[in-house]
Amino acid sequence: MEYIKQGEDILLKTSDFDLDETLDCGQAFRWERQGNGSECVYRGFMLNTPLTVSAEKDYFRFRDTDESTFVNVWLPYFDLETDYSEIKRIFSEDPALSKACAYAGGIRILRQDSWEALCSFIISQNNNIPRIKGIIGRLCEMYGGFPKFEDMNGISPDDLAPLRAGFRAKYIADCVRKLNDREIVLDDIKNFPTEEIRKILMTIKGVGPKVADCAMLYGMYRIDCVPMDVWMKRVMEQFYPDGFPEFVLPYAGIAQQYLFHYMRTGT
Repeated sequence: MEYIKQGEDILLKTSDFDLDETLDCGQAFRWERQGNGSECVYRGFMLNTPLTVSAEKDYFRFRDTDESTFVNVWLPYFDLETDYSEIKRIFSEDPALSKACAYAGGIRILRQDSWEALCSFIISQNNNIPRIKGIIGRLCEMYGGFPKFEDMNGISPDDLAPLRAGFRAKYIADCVRKLNDREIVLDDIKNFPTEEIRKILMTIKGVGPKVADCAMLYGMYRIDCVPMDVWMKRVMEQFYPDGFPEFVLPYAGIAQQYLFHYMRTGT
């Protein structure tokens, strides 16, 4: 991985990275593909830091961003310093994973803010991606950007009616209350054992194992977590009835992302 500054842009050369595969595989909900299908350009946010990024012939162009923001926000966000070639080499020992990586080898795990990921996946429950994006968009309109949970202190489900989030409003309100009352401190629990974090997150109304695991995988980079939805249940039943092989377990969350995308769109 190497980059250079060109005017107001950063040009990145790297391998094992594809914008469509990474930004359109159900990890995050604040990215939109721009223009027609011939040019791969995405506009989105990490919290309230905006970015337009495009895939060009020999590099990726990070538009209108300074070097400090690129290094401190976007390099970690896109997990660009992790050696995915080596991870895929390890996965190549498994037939199903080898096929999934060959199908969409440019997926990277997005290392999102823990609060944004938790809130987003609470909203995602029993929902489809366009509607999830709509609810999150209305939340950002309500607060003039993605709010801090402190900004939402005291919010009630009725206050969230403009989001049209349905039953999820009471879950968001309960999450906000627990975070503001410091019943849960996200920065502290990040370093706890995975099972302990899961139990803590599941004290929030409406947060079950899948939402907790999504919050950990995408918001805390706990890459041992495997969120189980209908697609991953099919993967496990079809390919791994006895669970993942031992050598996959340290990267199980990354394996899940390849397999989820392959099962949902490639089989």
